[in-house]
Amino acid sequence: MKIIVSADYIEMSRLAAAHLARLIRENPKIVLGLPTGSTPLGMYRNLVEMHKQSKLSFKGVTSFNLDEYIGLRPGHKNSYRYYMYENFFKHVDILEHNINIPDGNSEDLEQECIDYEKKISDAGGIDLMILGLGSNGHIGFNEPADHFPVATHVTELDESTIQANARFFDSIDQVPRLSITMGIGSIMRCRQILLLASGKAKARAIGAALEGPVTPKLPASILQFHPDVTVILDADAASQLTRLL
Repeated sequence: MKIIVSADYIEMSRLAAAHLARLIRENPKIVLGLPTGSTPLGMYRNLVEMHKQSKLSFKGVTSFNLDEYIGLRPGHKNSYRYYMYENFFKHVDILEHNINIPDGNSEDLEQECIDYEKKISDAGGIDLMILGLGSNGHIGFNEPADHFPVATHVTELDESTIQANARFFDSIDQVPRLSITMGIGSIMRCRQILLLASGKAKARAIGAALEGPVTPKLPASILQFHPDVTVILDADAASQLTRLL
């Protein structure tokens, strides 16, 4: 595991975008796993700027989003489909048929999960998975549990996640309680992983995930077993890592 500590969120975002851009230039047909949330926003902004200024192309890229709320219409301002188009997809040259996002409005959610795993397999697997981290240690919407979910599945959101995401909604009652998310097995099958975290609120989870015991009660801890993980943190998020002291 390679850990990079940047000065602040701005530098973390720039380093993450540079890491991704290098891999795209090395393999223009790369398959990416993409996150949402506040952490990757700066990375997406940097990638959009690279596309405009240095002609970084996404035409050959295939993307698979980590997760999606269940029950929000695609155009809802808090759906992850809306997030991805507003913050990234509509500003670059990625092809529509190469974009994959779980359908949280499917009439058969179990089949949607099965189909999503097949799409990933048919694409040859994911070359690089980019992850954020919940303050409770979740990756995707894999919440603390007594086991590691293997495949894409429907999951109930933890109360701490609902509380954290309530700031994006008019009230906490509007936050969906269910989502579709890639499983821990789906994530661990990716060839490379890039984990991003910023802010003091993530410091405890980062310290536990990277240096504590591997346990499904802190899902990100499983990344200790992956052979190719790069972690980019700002100084606040890295503040409880003892190996850096």
